[in-house]
Amino acid sequence: VQLQASGGGLVQAGGSLRLSCIASAWTSRSYIRGWFRQAPGKEREFVADINLDGTTTDYANSVKGRFTISRDNGKNTVYLQMDSLKPEDTAVYYCAAGRYLGSDQQNYDYWGRGTLVTVSS
Repeated sequence: VQLQASGGGLVQAGGSLRLSCIASAWTSRSYIRGWFRQAPGKEREFVADINLDGTTTDYANSVKGRFTISRDNGKNTVYLQMDSLKPEDTAVYYCAAGRYLGSDQQNYDYWGRGTLVTVSS
């Protein structure tokens, strides 16, 4: 499974962006999907994940109430809607696919190359 993330860019604080991550194979609907991010000089961290049919989601406390993860299995795509963006959300955002829900990066077998989100103050 190959993953390709898109939708990053430069936005002012308080603004919104929607990231997309398309998978190369229809079998991606059999995978848990997640988003992670890595800010400059920091470790990569969990952002959100979603189960196979989109009925269960989880978020990092830092984004809860501002970000929404969703998926469209017909399009092999997962989305991350990011609202009320803050400068501290600046990072490279990575999408991932795996077999188990959770924030542990070891749960994910496939990773996209990342898309840069920059939030200016």
